[in-house]
Amino acid sequence: MKRLLAAPLLLLAACAAPSPEPDPCDGDDALSTCLSPTMDPEYYARWSSGYFDTMDTAADRDIVPPYSELVARWEWWPWLKLTAYGFDNIVATDQLLRFYPSTIPQRDCRFFDQQPFGRCRVVFYYEDEAHQGRGCPIYEEFTFSDAGEITWIEAWSDLPGFLPMPADDPWAEGEQVSRLSTRIPGLGSADGRIDLNGEAMNAAAASDEEVADFQARANDWYATWAAEQEANRAFMWDVGCGWTEQE
Repeated sequence: MKRLLAAPLLLLAACAAPSPEPDPCDGDDALSTCLSPTMDPEYYARWSSGYFDTMDTAADRDIVPPYSELVARWEWWPWLKLTAYGFDNIVATDQLLRFYPSTIPQRDCRFFDQQPFGRCRVVFYYEDEAHQGRGCPIYEEFTFSDAGEITWIEAWSDLPGFLPMPADDPWAEGEQVSRLSTRIPGLGSADGRIDLNGEAMNAAAASDEEVADFQARANDWYATWAAEQEANRAFMWDVGCGWTEQE
């Protein structure tokens, strides 16, 4: 009798076993932290620094970094949130910034083995007479796809009170870091493509106000960028660069 019962009992045990959890990195909605570096460390540091060449009058501003087709640039307050979405738009805004000539001689760009793979601390020096000689410190991060394309750029004023990490974590390597790049579905797929109104993005936006803000702005990029500029233009340079405190 025991031998007759053995097979049904084994069958019941197999049926009761829970199915394995789906791999969150196995899909087009994966987060950027799913990716591992595919290039040598120098590549990520070089192109993170090379991004600033597009705004540096002492560099070759015509060299276009390896942007992805759907690259996004997000700049936290007091800057203008989503300042470019898509290859053509980011190249156009890079050229628009030439109306604010600057040099960026102070750059410290480093590679990290977790996304964002490129991180920089830089200081802009604007060449107009009013701000000549006054530095504007920026902390900026760069997310890359498997092909080495820049898929996401995220920037903060490098001043106390604006940064996404505590003061004892100068390169945002700890767990107490608030960055948007690691919460955007799709940046962790091999090509880093964002499905802006797909199921995963809608779900993320429903539970994360900052993801929802990105989604809304990306769906009407130019209008939201222009509105943010109109709202912040009177104070963003003085506040973001710390120039008010220097007076």
